[in-house]
Formats: sequence, structure tokens, C-alpha cells
Amino acid sequence: MKNLNRFHLNGLKAVEAIGRLGSLPRAAEELGVSVSAVSQQLIRTEGQMGQAIFDRTRAGLVPTSFGKTLLARLEEGFQQLSRAVALADGVDQTLLLSVAPTFASKWLVPRLGRLRAAHPDLKIRIDPSPGVLDLKSSDIDLAIRLGSGDWQDGTPECLLPQKMFPVCTRAFAERLRGPADIFNQPIICYENPMFSWDDWQAATGLAGPLPFDGPTFSDPWLGLEATISGQGIMLAWDLFVEDALADGRLVAPFPTRVPSSIAYWLVSPKNRKPTPQMLHFQNWIRSEIAQGNATTEHRLML
Repeated sequence: MKNLNRFHLNGLKAVEAIGRLGSLPRAAEELGVSVSAVSQQLIRTEGQMGQAIFDRTRAGLVPTSFGKTLLARLEEGFQQLSRAVALADGVDQTLLLSVAPTFASKWLVPRLGRLRAAHPDLKIRIDPSPGVLDLKSSDIDLAIRLGSGDWQDGTPECLLPQKMFPVCTRAFAERLRGPADIFNQPIICYENPMFSWDDWQAATGLAGPLPFDGPTFSDPWLGLEATISGQGIMLAWDLFVEDALADGRLVAPFPTRVPSSIAYWLVSPKNRKPTPQMLHFQNWIRSEIAQGNATTEHRLML
């Protein structure tokens, strides 16, 4: 502990922020100080350490070998400090859950009453975010994301595998006599799709490039609205269009639904001991998924 007295906490926090955010300006913005102040904190801390934490390159600050080790320890240490301070107001008793917006609105929120009935003392704060996970340096306890399950800083558990298939309005479907007719129809697209028409085409025996001459959107929700308004046909996934299919706003014009590598995953932080709140939620959501699967299988047997 004596060795710690020669280091200033503000300097260590500045170093941690620079390493995590990758630049002096971003660290300064987070800490609410000037870039010059952060730079001075870095220089002072490096002097106290007796060696460089970052190499100064044309591309910016790059952690040295020593810096990489130090930054990893600082990130872990400040996380622990944050949790310790949270004990004062009971924040540690609240489960911080980051959830993909579609899963939050269509699956989780309608079931929160059952979660409350099963665990009345469980406090939960939901952040509906599709952003990139950063479980290593955030206070998020658990996250639910749509993807392939490849998260280096978290341990993924598959919840709901998703199948992909085309959807359109019932009126639009009247134009389609078979899957090959999609080559002559406007296809609604959105940027950075996780599903490929190629896989669906292969499953239906179709070959050749699609025209993709329909509107393209930056957000799949806008693409869904365009599809509901009858502007074209869209490749979608189960949970995303569940409500629209149930109330008749959309139909699946062809029976083929193709399994994909995409699913909704429950992601827990690596190298962090689970809290009772985390364990309660994990057990509850596994039970809900199992009950839902059992109900679906029963319906298929009828």
C-alpha cells in the first residue's frame, strides 16, 4: 500500500481512460477536463512509473508492452472500485441488462411481469442497445444480443436460434406464383444485414443475382415499415416479424425457412463472479425459453 501513495488516482484514471478510449481528446471528454490536463496527467504518471506507458506514433498513442499489462490491471481495478462505491446506495443490487431492442420490445418486456412474480426482490435496469458489447470495461452485468455468438470479452449462451425467410403483404404476395418471381419484384434492403438471400435462394433451388432494386434503409425497422406499406419483399428473421405475421400485416409467401448462424445470445462477462441477481435472471430466462419451446412443440403435434 505504501507504493500506492506516490501515484495520484487522477493520473491513473487518465491513463486508464486513454487506453480504453484510444485518444487524448476522447479521454478528456469523458473525464470532463482539457486535453492538455489529460496529457499532463499522463506525463506525470509515466514519470512516477519510471517508464513509458504509451509509444507516441504518427497514428497516435500505442500502449507499450508494459502499458498493455498496466492498462488491463487498471481497467479491472477501476471496475472493482466502481462496484465498491456502488454499495453505498445499493446500486449493486440492481441487475444492469443491455438488450437488443427487438428482443427487449417483443420478448422480454411482455414477460417482465412473470420475472417480477418469480423474483419480487430483483431490481433490473434495461438498456435497449444494439451497440458493440464492451463487458470488460463497463458495468453491464448481462447482455442479450443478436449475432453469431463470437464475443471475446464475454461468455455466450444461445437463447433463440433464428430462421430467415421472405415476408411481404398479403396483397403483394398475390403477385408471386413461386420463389422465382422474386427476381421480378422490388426487394427491400437494409445496411449491414446479418442474413443473406444467397442461403435462402440455395435452399429453394434458385440461382443468379437478385436485382435489389427496391429501397435501401440504414435501419431494418424502416425496411420493415416499408414492407408493411407494400413497397416490396424483405428477408427477415423470426422474432423481428413475429407480431406482423400474427396480426396479418405481413405474410410469409413461401414455406421455406432457412436455419442461420444468427441467434439471440445471453452474454455474461468473463472472469467475473456472477452475482445472485445475475444467477436469478439466467435461471429465469432459461426456464422461459424452455417453456416456450415446449409449447411450440406441442402445437406442432396437434
